[in-house]
Amino acid sequence: MRSLFRSVVASEQPVVEETSPPLPGDKEAGLVTEKTPSERDTDEDSIDKDAQVGVQNVEAMTKVWTKRDLYIAYILIWLVYFVDSIQQGMGGLLTPYVTSAFQEHSLTATTNVASSIIGGVSKLALAKILDVWGRPQGYLLTMCFMTLGLVLMAACNNVQTYAAAQIFYWVGYNGVSYATTVFIADTSALKNRGLVLAYVSSPYIATVWITGPLAQSVLNTVGWRWGFGIFAIVTPVVCLPLYFLFAYNQRKAFKQGIIVREKSGRTALQSVIHYFWEFDIICLILLSAGFTLFLLPFSIYSYQTYGWRDPLTISFIVVGVVLIGAAVVWEKYFAPVQYMPWSLLKDRTVIGACVLAAVLFVEYYIWTAYFNSFLQVVLRTNIWQTGYIGSIYSIGSCFFSIPVGYAIRRTGRFKWVALYFGVPVTILAIGLLIQFRHAGTNLGWIIFVEIIYAFAGGASVIAEQVAVMAAAAHQEVAVVLAVEGMFSSVGGGIGSTVAGAIWTGVFPQKLMEYLPEESKANFTAIYGDLTVQIGYPVGSATHQAIIMAYDDALKNMFIAATAITVLGLAGVIAWRDIKIKDVKQVKGNVI
Repeated sequence: MRSLFRSVVASEQPVVEETSPPLPGDKEAGLVTEKTPSERDTDEDSIDKDAQVGVQNVEAMTKVWTKRDLYIAYILIWLVYFVDSIQQGMGGLLTPYVTSAFQEHSLTATTNVASSIIGGVSKLALAKILDVWGRPQGYLLTMCFMTLGLVLMAACNNVQTYAAAQIFYWVGYNGVSYATTVFIADTSALKNRGLVLAYVSSPYIATVWITGPLAQSVLNTVGWRWGFGIFAIVTPVVCLPLYFLFAYNQRKAFKQGIIVREKSGRTALQSVIHYFWEFDIICLILLSAGFTLFLLPFSIYSYQTYGWRDPLTISFIVVGVVLIGAAVVWEKYFAPVQYMPWSLLKDRTVIGACVLAAVLFVEYYIWTAYFNSFLQVVLRTNIWQTGYIGSIYSIGSCFFSIPVGYAIRRTGRFKWVALYFGVPVTILAIGLLIQFRHAGTNLGWIIFVEIIYAFAGGASVIAEQVAVMAAAAHQEVAVVLAVEGMFSSVGGGIGSTVAGAIWTGVFPQKLMEYLPEESKANFTAIYGDLTVQIGYPVGSATHQAIIMAYDDALKNMFIAATAITVLGLAGVIAWRDIKIKDVKQVKGNVI
């Protein structure tokens, strides 16, 4: 890893990249607006006085810190990703057992709906915190949210509390990931950014071998509660050193007079009012509540007395639509400070990258929502085998993203990666699962599909992240990453909603239809508890009925995921093929 840094880390002197002026009418040279990113971010290695406070602070920080500090920062980021990836992987394996502990296995997908949406929408508020207050402050705040979520998950007494804990956890997890990604954008040249993003994602290559056995050990010994409790202790221990490094170098920049801390002159009450409008809390609440209320009924309608006709189901959908509409009206006509960066969303590269990000999360959460349960019930894998298979995406995508990042650095292009490989192979992989969902399928075919899906996913994610950053100036990077993250998380919420709707609409009806008469009295326990489903002997009439119900439900999920992924191609086609070698975006001692 040290040799990797030697090859890409700039010297202690200010970075000066050779840039060639775009030819007249060359629309591929950068963002097609009045000024390209390279023009807006001047070549002079000086603090941008027009930038917001958080951007000025990080530009000053990169001027005062040493190469040693840069190395340490990236090592600490790697450790943060390492611990978070273990926790996330183990948490995904434990979730079906958490819901089953309360006889609510069918709500496995539903627990992710609100957390995905709120976690995504909150990124725009976090972007403003990073830009207005500073990178260290935003990072610390989200770490606290993640730790609180883990504590609440460990202490929950029902699925509702667990779902609420997921909101805190995913706001924090997404926030920590987002804050470190912004930091990477602050400290790496655009042409190297794909490679650097691949490096910080590489912990998943190691953790794939840990999460499955760890989850199995937790279930067999201390129980799922301590599985979350352990990481509530470990997370702050691992995350805090990076905060202190950020804060130390920012303070160093203040002491050297590179930037001057100016007092606002506001009272405490005036500051509260100021930031209330600055962060557009009203739009944040309207969007989060609107999307959540609109999407939840698709997962829970089967629990209502009259299904789709139930007053609660109808009112959720209607109120959700009204709140989303109210958010749009508020933003357009009344918001003193707009929450959504509408000017950036007019750029076809930004909106195309956001569409691809949303599509990738929609399809992923559709077909994976009950995939771990399918592996254990239908293909009879144990939990550590399930963990290994489920983690193939993490290890494969992160491993393959390294050569993809290097290829982007060498060619200076990124569009071809997603257009000719990433998205088409993703469509192929999910389509193959339609055929391989049956009982008796050789496990090797499932592993093969997971591998090619992982390679395609790694290529697509790196390409769309580079695309969205290539179309923005340094001042805009935090907000475009927030928008991309919001599209991803809302896409995840939609995917979980679709999966939950398919599951609750298909599985229970088919299960009741296929169950032998002697087992129908136990329908509720079979439907609601994964351990009961696994407990029936292979070849028994009841087990065969469960398998057939899984077969019907997963067929619809795989078809839906395949169909929605086609939309990702349209998003990629819309991108401009920006020459990232010609764009200078950051200043100071960077990679």
